[in-house]
Amino acid sequence: MTRPAAAAVGVARAPFTAPFTGRARREVLFCVLGLPLSLPLPVVGFAVTIWLAQMAGPPWTADGNPSWLALLTAAAVVVLTMVLMVATGLTRALAAATRRAAGKLLGEHVATPSRARTRLGDGPGWRAMAYLMLKLPAGLAGWYAVGVFWVAGIVNLSYPFWWLSFRNHSPGARLSPVPVITPFDWSGAGGHFEVTTFPGTFAAFGAGVGMLLAAPWVTRGVVAADRWLVRGLLGPGRTAQRVHDLEQTRALAVEDAAARLRRLERDLHDGAQIRLATLAMNLGMASKKLGDQGAVPDLAAARELVGDAHRCAKDALVELRELARGIHPPVLDNGLADALASLAATSAIPAELAVSVPVRPTPAIETIAYFCAAELLANAAKHSQANTIKVLMTERAGFLALRVTDDGLGGADPARGSGLSGLAQRVAVVDGRLDIASPPGGPTTITVELPLRAGHR
Repeated sequence: MTRPAAAAVGVARAPFTAPFTGRARREVLFCVLGLPLSLPLPVVGFAVTIWLAQMAGPPWTADGNPSWLALLTAAAVVVLTMVLMVATGLTRALAAATRRAAGKLLGEHVATPSRARTRLGDGPGWRAMAYLMLKLPAGLAGWYAVGVFWVAGIVNLSYPFWWLSFRNHSPGARLSPVPVITPFDWSGAGGHFEVTTFPGTFAAFGAGVGMLLAAPWVTRGVVAADRWLVRGLLGPGRTAQRVHDLEQTRALAVEDAAARLRRLERDLHDGAQIRLATLAMNLGMASKKLGDQGAVPDLAAARELVGDAHRCAKDALVELRELARGIHPPVLDNGLADALASLAATSAIPAELAVSVPVRPTPAIETIAYFCAAELLANAAKHSQANTIKVLMTERAGFLALRVTDDGLGGADPARGSGLSGLAQRVAVVDGRLDIASPPGGPTTITVELPLRAGHR
């Protein structure tokens, strides 16, 4: 099968395999766990409201409308419940549980906010309260997605298999029709239609197939909204998050610098240093062969040792030149456009290059962008089985954007050791970002976004 055919098959299979993926299972579990985390506020508020209303008297007026006392009591109880949940740290505990669930099931890792000096002045606690209030409708939507699309869809699939076993009464018996739950109100009777015969069970089966095929995408939409709430309300806030990001990038910079020094030391020790030591030894032996004065005792051996020393010197120069190129490629002296052109010209897969960078970045950013492009081209040649690669470098709003797209098989994953995780760490050192879009069957598009000046966002 050719690569385009394999890519087309992968794209065609994706909607049918989506319900059976690990991602779908994790998102379903997150939806199931989500609603209980948001229930304490409405449950406690409702229970205390009923109790206080009974203590204060009938909550309804003679005409059937709620009394002002009942309304004020309900509002006061809701506010009091919110204050107590923040003051006791319950909102933080529920937020911590949500962050753990989001991290393990969705891969959405949100930093834990720092502790406040006072409980009532706890900004993260109040943001967590806002999340819990918004989580209730989101949680209900998640349960609707799981209950209707997943559970009811699976039940609908079973109709043809149990119908003849449980509906095999005598021909004269009158049996009630069996409802089939769907997301739509086909008959105006609660969102279901009814099955009365065995051939009708295949309609239920078809509805179940359609519901299960749609289920992962409905669940994904609900989870996407919850992700947005988690990122916006359960993190440490913009300022604190910025400080946390800077601390992480500083730690990454220190680790990256230490790793580079260790690698440089190893390369010098295992390569150039050994060659230079061999050079010195050969020159010393040649000196002995030449003698101190007068005729040369062994001229042929001396010449051979000098030749060996000459070759060692040239090899050492080549290795030192390669090491220097790894620290700062000389081609970058002419600008990033020329450096990328040299990479595209030597790519194992034909590469199309387009560069539009009117403002030249700082040398550190140029170096990182160059090595990112080199790594992405090498990864594509090694893993993608692509026919063409497109490299686009643009600059806008103070940011440098490198986009590398190939028409290969897709499925690029940083967890598989393809070098993307190390690339993301290198980009994060200067406050950059790495985005990966690589569905099965391709195409793969990897975007590296870097500030024009290191440390500026």
